[in-house]
Amino acid sequence: MPQHEPGRPRRSHRRAAVLPSALAMSAALLLAPAAGAAVAAPPATAPSAAGASAAAPSADPAARHAARLPEVIEGEGRALHPEGVAWDPTRSAFLVSSIRHGTVSVVGADGVARTLIDDPRLIATGAVRVDAARNRVLVTYGDVYGGPDALLSVGSSPETRGRHSGLAVYDLTTGEPELMVDLGGSPGLHLANDVAVDPFGNAYVTDSFTGTIHRVTPKGHASVLLSHPALDAGENAAGQPITGLNGIAYHPAGFLLTVRHDTGAVFRIPLAAPERFTEVRQQRPTPGADGVALGRNGALYVVTNAIAPGGLDGLLELRSRDGWRTARQTGATASPEAAPSAVALTPRGNYVLSGHLPVLFGSGGRQTADGFVLRRL
Repeated sequence: MPQHEPGRPRRSHRRAAVLPSALAMSAALLLAPAAGAAVAAPPATAPSAAGASAAAPSADPAARHAARLPEVIEGEGRALHPEGVAWDPTRSAFLVSSIRHGTVSVVGADGVARTLIDDPRLIATGAVRVDAARNRVLVTYGDVYGGPDALLSVGSSPETRGRHSGLAVYDLTTGEPELMVDLGGSPGLHLANDVAVDPFGNAYVTDSFTGTIHRVTPKGHASVLLSHPALDAGENAAGQPITGLNGIAYHPAGFLLTVRHDTGAVFRIPLAAPERFTEVRQQRPTPGADGVALGRNGALYVVTNAIAPGGLDGLLELRSRDGWRTARQTGATASPEAAPSAVALTPRGNYVLSGHLPVLFGSGGRQTADGFVLRRL
């Protein structure tokens, strides 16, 4: 099994083989609001040549670059284990996270991961969201709890595992830090998982272990938008947290759509009255629901995986005719790779990310795998 060398990851990473395994996570909390504190972030690391190479190009239209994307991108990254992916229209490239190293990297059609953000305070990075209108990238971070003995990241520790959790914001062009917002201050285990952004720049972050959605303003003020037992998956028989709330998307009609990983339930949350949230009625549940993205065509694309009982590895398309009171499945595509976790919508189609997460989680962080796959589904 590839072993990680000491220190931060190299700026370009190469790919190796993978081993299969299993993944488990999750939790519980009450309805008490848990406001996070925002701090202006000092520079994390000095800019490097690699950081400069990851900066957005000034030439070539986005569409022309996107047209060169192959159907499958075999990503090259040393033990990155990315969980999140976003399409960056300013670069016509992908941004991927890293549970193992806590970085954010730029990935083009060649598959090489070039580090854009290398901030050791993050420990692990999860979801990545590009806010091109404000030239920023939003990243959920934490020290992911993968079991009582698991240390999944290079920077993991028993003290921070399951408690270090929040949202970080960086300059999209340079990768320089702008904000770091702590969302793990209340008692219990936390997992800042996915993030959505509204037209005003407010961010909405799911906490998979507490049934909570946090709202973070552009200036970094955090508050609880909603916390409810219906959104919380609780614990398993061994007392370990179960991953509940996961992917989240903003709908231009003024509500959020979010999914529960364990049951596949989809929830509609009106921002004007979040306490009036409802479960979207579906023809069939979609257990294993992970990352989501709302297309311009109105469809909700949901990545599913077999990590949850009854889940399948693939991408589902959901549509609604009544403002997401109900939804029907209008498409389903299987993924050849195990445990896909996120989807990026590009001018060339929808690309699903598989970051070999079962290897990392199944071994409690003792084994890693190089590389990752971005596949158009």
